[in-house]
Amino acid sequence: MIKRSVFVGFILLALVPLIRAACWTQPNSPGATHCQDHLDKTWHPIGAKWFNSRCTRCTCGLDGMHCCDTFPRVTGGCEIKYDYDACTYELIHQNEHVHCGGVGK
Repeated sequence: MIKRSVFVGFILLALVPLIRAACWTQPNSPGATHCQDHLDKTWHPIGAKWFNSRCTRCTCGLDGMHCCDTFPRVTGGCEIKYDYDACTYELIHQNEHVHCGGVGK
């Protein structure tokens, strides 16, 4: 029984990064030479890497555009304040008795 519980625990821990994953792919049409960032309406050539106006990190590849959030998700008793101009953030504690942290990028 204990072995099974430990096994299930390891499986659940392995899924945590997948739950927090904030990445996505936008496929390219066959023969495409550029990717369009739909948020900023900008075009980027194959091989380009950039940050858009929401501080999302993107790359353009032959198979499409791959993007990932760069800000963490908050946990516990806090909120997050984003500065999209500088691509920075600040964790603001709402209750000093509750742990406040960020998970992710």
